Amino acid sequence: MLLDTSCELTFEIPAPTTFVLMLRPRSGSHQWIIKEEYRLEPSTPVSEFTDLYGNLCQRLVAPEGPFAINTAARIMVPDQIDRAPGAPFVEVQYLPDAVLTYLLPSRYCESDRFYNMAVEITADRLLGYDQVEAIEAWLRSNIQYIPGSSNVPVSAVDVNLRQSGVCRDLSHLGIALCRSLSIPARLVVGYLQGLAPMDMHAWFEAYIAGRWYAFDATQDELKPGYVAIGYGRDAADVAVYNQFGLAVYPLSQEIHVARADPPADQGA
Repeated sequence: MLLDTSCELTFEIPAPTTFVLMLRPRSGSHQWIIKEEYRLEPSTPVSEFTDLYGNLCQRLVAPEGPFAINTAARIMVPDQIDRAPGAPFVEVQYLPDAVLTYLLPSRYCESDRFYNMAVEITADRLLGYDQVEAIEAWLRSNIQYIPGSSNVPVSAVDVNLRQSGVCRDLSHLGIALCRSLSIPARLVVGYLQGLAPMDMHAWFEAYIAGRWYAFDATQDELKPGYVAIGYGRDAADVAVYNQFGLAVYPLSQEIHVARADPPADQGA
């Protein structure tokens, strides 16, 4: 499946402001970047680096006045989402070193607070994929997904108390529940074709049987069309933009995701 994605952010900058952006998807096992554009108006010097989690980050100083960030990409993604019922749990001593960090409590995923709850949710499930599938189903049934209800990241403990949240919040709780069972889990931020209302999206991945699998409690079922921009322990690691100094908020944010090829049942 080919997808065209775009993101436009506009600001009014009161004084020169340092930004670190995370708006470039990278090619990997689940997506291939065919082409991309990245425009800043006015044109501004940028340097790029790769963070601890492999994300492509752009560093710049936005000048005073109107400032716009425009990105676009054409991306090849799989025609189906991999599911693996029965895939086995990986014991901690056999996990790759790079995965171990996704077992620990983090700022928004207090996994040390959820062991008993996770055991109850996953009772009688096979260790591994089936446990995460039970967590995903429990979130879908018990935590109300309300798009646009929060602009501030909320921790797993707070989400569980509120019993509602945005996509990022449900993912935080899912991650905390997985980690409490010694299943590595991480947050993913990016795009989802067909999301309504259209916006940036967040879901989570769990490390099972030697690879990462996607889970998304905000959707009735996982369908193809996911594009990852950033991976991290939680929302603190995967903000699409961070600014430093005087708080600056976008005047507008426009996200578009559309198929660039016809669906298979419609022919070429």
